[in-house]
Amino acid sequence: MDGDRRRWRQCVLSGAVFAVCMTGTTLPTPLYGLYQEKFSFSELTVTVVYAVYAFAVIGVLLLAGDASDSLGRRPVLLAGLGCAAGSAVCFLSATGLPWLYAGRLLSGLSAGLFTGAATAYVLELAPEGAKARATFVATAANMGGLGCGPLLAGLLAQFAPWPLYLPFAVHLALVAASAAVLWRLPETVRERKPLSSVRPQRPSLPPPVRPVFAPAAIASFVGFALFGVFTSVSPAFLSESLGVRDHAVSGLVVALAFFSSTAGQLAVGRFGVARSLPLGCAGLLGGLALLAGALRWDLLVLVVLSALVGGCGQGLAFRAALSAVAGASPQERRAAVISALFVVAYCGISVPVIGVGLLVGPVGLEGAGLVFIACMAVLVSAAGAYLLRRPVRTG
Repeated sequence: MDGDRRRWRQCVLSGAVFAVCMTGTTLPTPLYGLYQEKFSFSELTVTVVYAVYAFAVIGVLLLAGDASDSLGRRPVLLAGLGCAAGSAVCFLSATGLPWLYAGRLLSGLSAGLFTGAATAYVLELAPEGAKARATFVATAANMGGLGCGPLLAGLLAQFAPWPLYLPFAVHLALVAASAAVLWRLPETVRERKPLSSVRPQRPSLPPPVRPVFAPAAIASFVGFALFGVFTSVSPAFLSESLGVRDHAVSGLVVALAFFSSTAGQLAVGRFGVARSLPLGCAGLLGGLALLAGALRWDLLVLVVLSALVGGCGQGLAFRAALSAVAGASPQERRAAVISALFVVAYCGISVPVIGVGLLVGPVGLEGAGLVFIACMAVLVSAAGAYLLRRPVRTG
């Protein structure tokens, strides 16, 4: 019993470290408007700055997604915290657009190092027989951390001095505390290999994972695409179309989507993985419909409802996808397989966002958003229909 309590404490602490890292990746979200005023760049540039982060994540996952399987979880996670600290320093030093690109690049490297390794680490630190709850800790740390970023930055920007500096100084202190916590946690990889063993590999899936990966990846792509648009362009929509210039409100609206994702993840235990994936797709479709209404009629209440409904749908789909994929993966390939799932997810969070940015000029923010919603609605409807016909089998 004492051993189980100790392992749960370690599991939760590793989840907290995970959350701190992910907080830094969304910290600039409510501040982009201030950066636009300071450095005079367009809405397209905002989406490119945002996408630099996502492409950095994808690059790390493709080149070193299985690094922690060989080197150990802790060394990779400590390197991720180092990149997170470097990102904060770039934003604290920002005197022009190149600093923002550098900060987002380092933030993407930190997230890329963390996503697969930290998820596997949380699962491995949990007591035996607690995989379901440990999966919730990992996904809640991921999405909860992403939600804390805009909320923290929005509150500090609205109610505290130095809005472009204080959020990053606070995060830098949290990263330092996280490194101290991580240093005291145990390593879970028993057979560690030298750095020379880590080489870029062509993405591949072990045979037991292949039947569950495709539908899990489809659901993850759409959910992250919705979050990508929320995170990158919703502050501009709130400001330009709804006249909401309160940074705290802007940060809260974005945070609601991520916090609702955590609530949706809780429901997976009740519905089960097989039913949660199509239900999550239905929630995403509802969130997209509400966002379309918000863009068409300029209603803040529909933006909030879109964040709540779409966030719950994403949480259902994402936790179910992660549970199915992690459960089917051999332990020695788990981080690599989880990283492959996140590659697909981060394609969803980057490519559609750039598309929206490119369309803002010719058709405006509302038109670009509606085109995005139509494309994602077709994709999520097809995914939901596929999952109803061929439910994911986890046993």
